[in-house]
Amino acid sequence: MSEESSCCSPDCCNEEQVSQQHKESDTVRQQVRESYSKVAEASNNKEATGIESSCCGVSDDIDINTLNSLRLGYSSDDLDNVPEGADMGLGCGNPRAIAGLTAGEIVVDLGSGGGFDAFLAAREVGETGKVIGIDMTSTMISKARDNANKANFENVEFRLGEIEYLPIADNTVDVIISNCVINLSPNKAQVFSDAYRVLKSGGRLAISDVVASVEMPEEMKNDLELYAGCMAGASLIDDLEMYMQDAGFKEIKITPKDESKDFIKDWAPSKNVTDYVLSAHIEAIKV
Repeated sequence: MSEESSCCSPDCCNEEQVSQQHKESDTVRQQVRESYSKVAEASNNKEATGIESSCCGVSDDIDINTLNSLRLGYSSDDLDNVPEGADMGLGCGNPRAIAGLTAGEIVVDLGSGGGFDAFLAAREVGETGKVIGIDMTSTMISKARDNANKANFENVEFRLGEIEYLPIADNTVDVIISNCVINLSPNKAQVFSDAYRVLKSGGRLAISDVVASVEMPEEMKNDLELYAGCMAGASLIDDLEMYMQDAGFKEIKITPKDESKDFIKDWAPSKNVTDYVLSAHIEAIKV
């Protein structure tokens, strides 16, 4: 290769690296969007898709979806208090268990899917509060809006958007919840930066997500199916803390849940994923 056709300057190389990173991010984002569109469509049609016990699969048997949600820490009362079709058995925990929601609060649910957590949060914040669900999958947004309409949830709305760039005004939110979604983002630092932007002073994060306990092999990191399945995109705990600190968050607390390995092992039975990942509660405050 001649010097004229090569990239020798730092600026040129940086531009190429950024371009490649953008391409990789777009590939990941498209894979995730397609995977969860299939989940929403299958749920609407009462069909099964993916691994039924995973965060990116749904069963045509409502009892299996119910069992999955119970394993994640939801109660039977929770399942009875959401519209039919909102509970698809997705997620890796129950973020409301650490959210401490109170009447009148404004809540944003990152990656709201069919609206399951958003509807449960809406009952806790009451008529004087509000819940805004954000999802980048139009099929999920349509499903959630239909669920809200048929159950007459007037204090919930769902907006199409990416969690890295939230369609939310600055300093307007009391609590951000999320269930097994941030691991799917190819730019987690930006997710936490934008979460900080929209939170009020004193606002808080209450997140359930998959984290990496040790560095994963490259072949796992590059497996798009494992990425869409909430495993390959998991960040190391130290990296998550760094992203949150850089965004400005204080009182950061990441609590791994060893018991989550009991259900995560079913997400990719042939991959030994529990050697590398598990679910955790993630909390922080904007001061």
